Amino acid sequence: MNALIIGCGRVGSNVAKRLAGEGWDVTAVDEKESALSRLGEDWTGGFVVGHGMDTNVLREARIEDADAVVVATDGDNTNIVIGQVAQKRFGIECTVVRILDPARAEFYAQRGLRTVCPTSTAIDVLIEAARTCAIPQSAERVAT
Repeated sequence: MNALIIGCGRVGSNVAKRLAGEGWDVTAVDEKESALSRLGEDWTGGFVVGHGMDTNVLREARIEDADAVVVATDGDNTNIVIGQVAQKRFGIECTVVRILDPARAEFYAQRGLRTVCPTSTAIDVLIEAARTCAIPQSAERVAT
């Protein structure tokens, strides 16, 4: 399986390393060459320096061969555009886009873009954690 990861920050680099560890052929794309260091000294996958909205950069990273594209740059707008280009222009059915804004993530998900919203996930986890805490009964709160 071939994966293309756009954005090699904390999230993208870890996705790239984990997929590579599972045997995927992974290429990461980032504007900063220094982002390659996040992949570690033993990185055997590909790395392309450039902007993920540049179709020439995507072609250099072999987007046509990708079974999956994961877009995790630090900007929602950038991620949405790159995701739509991967999905609609290059026909990559498995395109997954990180969107921090819950409303926008839902909006684009309803239109067929596969989105992951860490903000919504954090809200859900925090609410569930608060609900499952052992909260004392009101009678137990009253000092005797």
